[in-house]
Amino acid sequence: MTAYLTPLLGGLVIGLAATGLLYLLGRIAGISGILWAAVSGGVSGDNTWRWCFVAGLLLGPLAYHSLANAPYPGAPALSLPFAIVGGLLVGFGTRLGSGCTSGHGVCGIGRLSVRSLLATATFIVTGIATVYLLRHAWGVA
Repeated sequence: MTAYLTPLLGGLVIGLAATGLLYLLGRIAGISGILWAAVSGGVSGDNTWRWCFVAGLLLGPLAYHSLANAPYPGAPALSLPFAIVGGLLVGFGTRLGSGCTSGHGVCGIGRLSVRSLLATATFIVTGIATVYLLRHAWGVA
């Protein structure tokens, strides 16, 4: 039962946080957009909540693992060059797609946005194709 409870509670917290941000500040909880606006300077005087949001993303898992005495996940078996290229491709893709899975998948679909539904479907299909190519066709990962 515990194996199902933690992800369920995590999903509920994500949903509540996204809903709270929308209703309290009128903002979408799209991580790439929040981070980009915080780093690039965004709207003058509108960055405090963004930096608090980013800090919460970084400190939240640390607090969870400390308070719940949960083990930290192991390092991925991926080499550093693959991780760097992957990170750059994800960053490029989020700018190209005007958002990431959190903005489109969690918030956009929740608001019944057709654009977000199509973007999320594209993310999923691209991910499936990438895993297939890397693991099965090319034997890389």
